Amino acid sequence: MTPRRLEPGRLVIASHNQGKVREIRALLEPFGIEPVSASDLGLPEPEETGTTFAENALLKAHASARGANCVALADDSGLCVAALGGAPGVYTADWAERQWFEGEPGRDWYMAMGKVEGRLAELGPDVDRSAYFACTLALAWPDGHSEVFEGRVHGSLTWPPRGKLGFGYDPVFVAQGFDQTFAEIDPEHKHGISHRADAFAKLVKACLEG
Repeated sequence: MTPRRLEPGRLVIASHNQGKVREIRALLEPFGIEPVSASDLGLPEPEETGTTFAENALLKAHASARGANCVALADDSGLCVAALGGAPGVYTADWAERQWFEGEPGRDWYMAMGKVEGRLAELGPDVDRSAYFACTLALAWPDGHSEVFEGRVHGSLTWPPRGKLGFGYDPVFVAQGFDQTFAEIDPEHKHGISHRADAFAKLVKACLEG
């Protein structure tokens, strides 16, 4: 089946994660797309009950498409560590969840990185430190149609965390062929090599080019 074309105009980025929103906006703007985030529109975040990146991306994309009556793009991504059986995987953000003293929930990514490192340390000094970031992008239209694209970037984990330019687990991830972590690389350079860029290149080829 031929993928549905994404026409220029407004598109909802179905995310409340401002780091993701910035990356996706930078990737979309050259194509005449006018991105607006779900948080800017006051759209609620649906519960991510899927067990795969694709399931969760589709849940978010369809919710925003219905809520805004507009085409929506959702991203579900995570860090998959070989020695941990692919964990944290779809639970990547959950590993960063914590309850703040004032009672408000929040995410502590340094806690999450420490949790990954702690589990690797338990496996001994010769543990396999290979890992990859996975990204699934889901486009959803108000009529229920959807398109899904998957991307990956492989690399390894380092410790302690380095750099302040990224977000999430970026400070401990070194992509293959690089010495710097994703949080030390200029964001524009990272946009060209990341898992999100890989998935986005597939989206562009299928839905924006030609």
